[in-house]
Amino acid sequence: MPMQQLLLIGAGHAHALVLEAFAQQPASDISITVVSDSPLAAYSGSIPAWLAGECALRDTQIDVAALSQRANARLILSPASSINTQARYVALANGLRVNFDVASFNIGSTLTPPKQLGESLPKLLAMRPLSSLHQRWQALQHDVSHLPSDGAQRVVGVGGGAAGCETLMSVLAQLRQQHPDINWQGHLLSAAKELLPDAGRLPRWLTKRALSKAGITVHCEQRGETLVEDGITTQDGKRIDANIVLWATGAVGHSWLAGTALPLDQHGFIRVDNTLEVTGQPNIFAAGDCAAFTPALPNAGVYAVRMGPHLADNLRRACHGEPLAPWQPPKRVLALIGTGGGRAIASRGAMGFSGRWVWQWKRRIDARFIARFNPPFEG
Repeated sequence: MPMQQLLLIGAGHAHALVLEAFAQQPASDISITVVSDSPLAAYSGSIPAWLAGECALRDTQIDVAALSQRANARLILSPASSINTQARYVALANGLRVNFDVASFNIGSTLTPPKQLGESLPKLLAMRPLSSLHQRWQALQHDVSHLPSDGAQRVVGVGGGAAGCETLMSVLAQLRQQHPDINWQGHLLSAAKELLPDAGRLPRWLTKRALSKAGITVHCEQRGETLVEDGITTQDGKRIDANIVLWATGAVGHSWLAGTALPLDQHGFIRVDNTLEVTGQPNIFAAGDCAAFTPALPNAGVYAVRMGPHLADNLRRACHGEPLAPWQPPKRVLALIGTGGGRAIASRGAMGFSGRWVWQWKRRIDARFIARFNPPFEG
């Protein structure tokens, strides 16, 4: 069999595990190329600690360049912009074309931004795409540093899922620590009837308690829609004052996917079968947030991590023309939610725990995971 060209599109958590697998068990008949917009990739689990000011940005990043080198893979620093599934090539934003025999997408998701109407709008911090979050957060911090002392600032988080709750509490923790002379007021908008609708009763209660301790007012059944002058309006026309809006809802697929022959769901994510192969597209795979699995999975990094080793195995099988193996998602996963102030909540099904020890536990888990993919490598 001739040399097989394996193309990894994006450098998300699943692809980090694919590269690790090929580094540990090289395949001399497979040539690997990685295309990514950056030599460093953010690990979503560590983002809350960074937003809360408890670690440096570099502590949240996977060294994609070093990991690619370890796996003997070629790294091209340019994001994909289109794919021709018939001619078997991907076009990159820098004008290059990369041919492939087998390809895999792990490019994460983005957000549908809010509508904007008028002038003097609140400052907006969109939580996705994750790869450029550090630039948006640093720009917001720069703006905040020029605010006058002894004033009040209303920070409104939009999104009542785990990411929305965690983001708002983490951001407020750092803002209050860095600018204690400002009165930081927190509000959270959730379109659902209750927070964390997929979580158990105890984890929901613990999250509500954490939000209350952080001085955050929760507004349920309120979907944030439009940024207006010094505020945000909801679906029923209610206006809520806001100086800063954290947007953590409405995850969608990247817009360029709509112009391809890939099958997409209503949110623009790539439909995959239980083997993680794209539906109706042999030898093209997708994993993580950009993949639409049936039944649907939450947009959480833990699922991309669980997919990673299985994706690596099936990519190897596809390159060798072997039958693919189905992947079974876990029925329950451990969710660790940072609440700011050095505390966190652990949630698994109906069970829930909270405290400083949970935060320290989470930090150790995240640090060990990131260390796997950064030099010096073990073994």
